[in-house]
Amino acid sequence: MSNQALQKPLNIAVLTVSDTRTMATDKSGALLVERLQAAGHSLAQHVIVKDDVYQIRAVVSQWIAQQSVHAVLITGGTGFTARDTTPDALLPLFDQVIDGYGEVFRYLSLQEIGTSTIQSRAVAGVANRTVIFAMPGSTGACRMAWDNIICEQLDNRHRPCNFVDMVTFFQAHQTEE
Repeated sequence: MSNQALQKPLNIAVLTVSDTRTMATDKSGALLVERLQAAGHSLAQHVIVKDDVYQIRAVVSQWIAQQSVHAVLITGGTGFTARDTTPDALLPLFDQVIDGYGEVFRYLSLQEIGTSTIQSRAVAGVANRTVIFAMPGSTGACRMAWDNIICEQLDNRHRPCNFVDMVTFFQAHQTEE
């Protein structure tokens, strides 16, 4: 059996940022939960918060403090209205920004929505060895981000590189001891 044969499952938290959605109406969050589980990962938690810098930071800070949460997917709050504060909440938490994520997201989005993609502030970064991806709140944007970028980067079989070894570093060393 090849070491490439089995995917290493991750614990992934999903955060929906919205002033109006509920669990019953959160189609974008539900799509991300469905996609991550179909890929063999576990849902660590799914939460909805108002579009407020401090509520977003509080939830994400709690997750990045837990070694058991490997990744966070955030939908909503990435535009340019006064209430769109997701990137502003996340950037101070990042140890490293993943610039390529936003670049690739907007490149792919250009093919679907044209120049309106410049109004997306999709961002990603690493905080305390937890990888965080933020995307717009539309189901189309979430589907595109997961299917074309995030899924591969959270799959240890993807080459030449992915984020799995980095986010599971502590677990790997704990089992060796």
